[in-house]
Amino acid sequence: MTTVRIPAGWPATEEAARAAQDALRGRVVLDEPGPPPGTGRVTGVDVAYDDERGVVAAAAVVLDAATLAPVAEATAVGEVSFPYVPGLLAFREIPTVLAALEALDRDPGLVVCDGYGLAHPRRFGLASHLGVLTGLPTIGVAKNPFTFTYEEPDAPRGSTAPLLAGAEEVGRALRTQAGVKPVFVSVGHRVSLGIACAHTLALAPKYRIPESTRRADSLCRRALRETVA
Repeated sequence: MTTVRIPAGWPATEEAARAAQDALRGRVVLDEPGPPPGTGRVTGVDVAYDDERGVVAAAAVVLDAATLAPVAEATAVGEVSFPYVPGLLAFREIPTVLAALEALDRDPGLVVCDGYGLAHPRRFGLASHLGVLTGLPTIGVAKNPFTFTYEEPDAPRGSTAPLLAGAEEVGRALRTQAGVKPVFVSVGHRVSLGIACAHTLALAPKYRIPESTRRADSLCRRALRETVA
């Protein structure tokens, strides 16, 4: 487990955080398709908090994309680096998530975030922010649509519907299991929306949530329990 301190110069105010988003947003790459589903590696990242103690734990779990078998994992624990502000959650999470990724003993391949990429009020959610900072292909798979609207996808597994900001498609609602509430997929960095949805479907053969996220969620919660015990 890696212990992380808040980086020097990390934004401490909402104004500074929004300025950082504005400075980095133009570096998001949207014209690459991304790695084909079922090939290489896929890494899930997630975080867990103990707000009373000001502690955040992050986990990165690497899966073989073809079999979904775990091949590597790492955790990091650090100080909560930013207050809770909707739309600025990346500033609470990124230092510790970066440390977990850097502690892996192999290239993570595609990174799947439990959150948003372009499906964000400023079009720069965690998945986009993490992708720009690392250069890795990233996608966001969220459990709710944030502030955006959508029509319910058809009931069968694999059905999709646009996630909309007015007339702009910022992601897709994707039915990963027949008749079950959809997840909300958006591009992070260096991956197309269609490929992002295909990866998400491949990562969710049995459950609503991708296996990458399920495993990272379990690992970061365990790391947090061990830290605060």
